[in-house]
Amino acid sequence: MGNLSTREAYGKSLAEFGKKYDFFVLDADLAKATQTLVFQKEFPNRFFNMGISEGDMMTTAAGMAACGKTVFASTFAMFAAGRAYEQIRNSIAYPNLHVIIGATHSGVLIGEDGASHQCIEDISLMRTIPNMTVIVPCDEKSVYAAVEAAICHDGPVYIRMGRLAAETVYQEKPEFAIGKGNVLKDGTDLTIAAVGDLVPEALKAAAVLEEKGVSTAVLDLACVKPIDEELIKKYARKTGKIITAEDHNVIGGLGSAVSEIIAQEGTARMQRVGIKDCFGRSGTRETLQDYFKLNVAGILEAYERL
Repeated sequence: MGNLSTREAYGKSLAEFGKKYDFFVLDADLAKATQTLVFQKEFPNRFFNMGISEGDMMTTAAGMAACGKTVFASTFAMFAAGRAYEQIRNSIAYPNLHVIIGATHSGVLIGEDGASHQCIEDISLMRTIPNMTVIVPCDEKSVYAAVEAAICHDGPVYIRMGRLAAETVYQEKPEFAIGKGNVLKDGTDLTIAAVGDLVPEALKAAAVLEEKGVSTAVLDLACVKPIDEELIKKYARKTGKIITAEDHNVIGGLGSAVSEIIAQEGTARMQRVGIKDCFGRSGTRETLQDYFKLNVAGILEAYERL
């Protein structure tokens, strides 16, 4: 495992980019958990604790953005995408304001918090809102790239992050552009497209398949919306088989986004690895990863189904 979770990388990146860019950070009384307290210590005059009032935080962020400010609004994914959905939709996305929603503790792999806090529908909710950009970084370096891209972007952005330590995928800050994916490994027989915690699992599964003679490409589709249609079409034609992998409901997330493209093109067969339209459970990360098959074994099973 790497040293940092994506939420810890988020806090550090805010503090670092606060020296380069002029922006404000709002948090809904979870600064220690979301790690925005790192920014707070560096820039106390640009940080506001809005209390346990997520809807108010989003509308306040919208008001600041309407005055020309760049604003981060941070809380758990369940509270951001769930509790404050209406405010995000009508106050931020509808007027197309530059508010960056930093949502931590997403998916079931946050561990023992249980189903009430394990947000498995946030990608679906956010990507169906017009004007919204959705980014799911996989490790420390990709968080830095995503945060800077969001700062430089014009319009609302939802950045989805986890809770526990993230395995290192990128040794250096990757090239990141809104609407583009990264090819981590080329291949000709199969494509695995993944986001977040499932990116390192995809790389490990690809290594196993290579030993069996299956040339496997791995794509990091961190920008789920707008998604890199050309890259998906290219690898659909090239390999004819695609597996998507994500810590999210198989309905509405990365799997659905890729399926929509594949269905129109008719160029590949596809399987989705993710939460099979059920709520999460309380347990350790390792236990949940095995239970929901969000791992190498789950990806290999999907390949056998193909």
